[in-house]
Amino acid sequence: MQPALNPKRTRAALVGIDFGTGDLASSLDELVLLARSAGVDAALQITGRRQAPDPGLFVGSGKAIEIAEAVAANELDIVLFDHVLSGAQQRNLERLLKVAVVDRTSLILDIFAQRAKSHEGKIQVELAQLSHLSTRLVRGWTHLERQKGGIGLRGPGETQLETDRRLIGERVKALRGKLQKLARQRTTQRRARTRKGTFSVSIVGYTNAGKSTLFNALTHAQAYAADQLFATLDTTSRRLYLEGAGQLILSDTVGFIRELPHQLVEAFKATLEETAQADLLLHVVDASSPTRIEQIEQVNTVLAEIGAEHIPQILVWNKIDAAAQPAAVVRDECDTIRRVAVSARCGTGMELLRAALIEVAMQSGADPHVVESAEPDSSFAELGA
Repeated sequence: MQPALNPKRTRAALVGIDFGTGDLASSLDELVLLARSAGVDAALQITGRRQAPDPGLFVGSGKAIEIAEAVAANELDIVLFDHVLSGAQQRNLERLLKVAVVDRTSLILDIFAQRAKSHEGKIQVELAQLSHLSTRLVRGWTHLERQKGGIGLRGPGETQLETDRRLIGERVKALRGKLQKLARQRTTQRRARTRKGTFSVSIVGYTNAGKSTLFNALTHAQAYAADQLFATLDTTSRRLYLEGAGQLILSDTVGFIRELPHQLVEAFKATLEETAQADLLLHVVDASSPTRIEQIEQVNTVLAEIGAEHIPQILVWNKIDAAAQPAAVVRDECDTIRRVAVSARCGTGMELLRAALIEVAMQSGADPHVVESAEPDSSFAELGA
């Protein structure tokens, strides 16, 4: 499993290369937030421009030497790349730079490892880390390709690399078995709610868009909310009673991000399945972010990957206090609610969002008289609006 980064004020150089395919400045701003979330200080940023990644060093030999000189001059501890590196590129860079090199995927995995609290969350993160590590075994760990033998070992013909692959494979199989068991439990709980006609709503959105703050504002819950990336990893669900619509199930989910590692999407599918089975998605958007349109597209990409692209959405334009925008409801030409502008932190516009939820729930045919007599999930709590 990928070792956690040192949380004691590790100082890092952040590297971003412009390949002409996106906004490098906003991407590096996001990397700064990721570094901060991992407990790392971004001491300096190094940028460059290339047409394509260098096969050996990703950045090319000249830029690699520039980075090495900056690391030595500033006595930095680590170099964070805002890109995905191959195992060979990471190893070559570490030899040249003389410090640890972490790519975007490994950084996000590390943050998830630090934040996972529940049993299921820890299993999912470990599975994602092992899946990522297995690619490093295949592509980069040639120094392990040596024969080993002796009493107590599998056999004189098995290399250390083959043993590592086998052990990782066995652990991955065990973790997937545990997640499948948890997934079956979730399916049973969902079926119970479906039989009772309970309208389910999942809150989705880009990381740090204010999903947990909105969840707390709607349910009066105490879910952890903070101004940091991936503050929420574990899905939290609460009952919500709205006059005219009856009982709803509202779920707060993990945030998405640009280039969310595929290993994480795969590992968290059991949790994200709750989103794919919802009746409505509240897609929370940071209205004050200059890259909000790109963030919406990134979230929709992940939703498509987990099979949730067909579920009706209401865009929740959050943080209007920071964006100096008024509370409002926007409808399309068919009079369907498409967007609600609110400030979950200040409470502005929340009555408009509740009214929108009531309208959609009633149109769906949900039974407003349904009152669940049994707890479908131990994490649920009876909370009013």
